[in-house]
Amino acid sequence: MHGCGNDYIYINTMEHPIADPAAVAIAWSHRHKGIGSDGLVLIGASPIPKADYSMRIFNADGSEAMMCGNASRCIGKYLYERGLAKKNDIRLLTPSGVKILQLHIANGLVENVTVDMGAPRLSDESLFISSRGLDKGTFVSMGNPHYVIFTDNVDQVSEKGRALEHHPAFPQRCNIEFARVDTVVGGPVADTVIRVRVWERGSGITQACGTGACATAVAAFVTGKAGRHSEIIMDGGTLTIELRESDNHVLMTGPATFVFDGEIEFAD
Repeated sequence: MHGCGNDYIYINTMEHPIADPAAVAIAWSHRHKGIGSDGLVLIGASPIPKADYSMRIFNADGSEAMMCGNASRCIGKYLYERGLAKKNDIRLLTPSGVKILQLHIANGLVENVTVDMGAPRLSDESLFISSRGLDKGTFVSMGNPHYVIFTDNVDQVSEKGRALEHHPAFPQRCNIEFARVDTVVGGPVADTVIRVRVWERGSGITQACGTGACATAVAAFVTGKAGRHSEIIMDGGTLTIELRESDNHVLMTGPATFVFDGEIEFAD
C-alpha cells in the first residue's frame, strides 16, 4: 500500500507474526532483491483497552520509527476494507501514542482518512542555526523529529539530506524537509500551498511523509508563513493539514491506496 507514493509492506501480525521485523524490513524493502518499499509496517492487536489496533513501523534500514502518518491512513483502509473494523473511526496505538483515524467512506471503500496527529512539540529554533553548520530551520516533533528548512530550492534535498539526517545536532538522527511556500490562496480548504521534498530518517528521499507534511505546516504557521490550513504538495501527492485552533492538534487528511497482495517465503 502507499499514501501519496510513500509505500510500505503491511503484515497483519494477528495472522502472521514476524519474529525479527528489523531484519525482514531490510530484506524485503530492497528495491532490487526484495519486494521494494520504504519499510515494513506491522498491524497488530492493541494491548491496551483505549486503542482498537496497534502499529509498528520499521524503516528500510531496519530502524524502528515512532510514527508514520501515511502508514496510519493505509492501516485504516486495510482494517475497514478487510472487514476487521466495522466503524469509521479507529483508535490506533503507535509508539508515539494513540492516534484517531476518521475514515471517509464512499460505496463501501475508504477514499480518504483524517488522522488526529495530536499536538506538535517545538524546540528553540536558535539551537539549530549556522553555528552548528545547519541551514536555519524549525525543529518540530510530531512523535518523531523533523527539521524544516524554508528555501526556494527544495531539490537540494538530494545533496544535503543525508548529511543533515546524521548531523551531530540530532543525536537520534532526524527527518529533513525542504519547503517552499508557493501561494497564499485564502480559500475554505487551505490558505497556503507549500511544495515540500523530504529526506526520511532511515529511508532517504521518499515520495511523501505524513508527519513531515504536518511538521512543515506547523513550522509555516509558527514562522508566520501560513495560517492554520495548508496544502502540502509532495513528490507523490498532496496532503491537507489543519492546525486546529481549539486544542492545537494537527489533523492530516489524504488518500490511501492498495497496490497488491502477495506471499513471500522466509529464507532458510
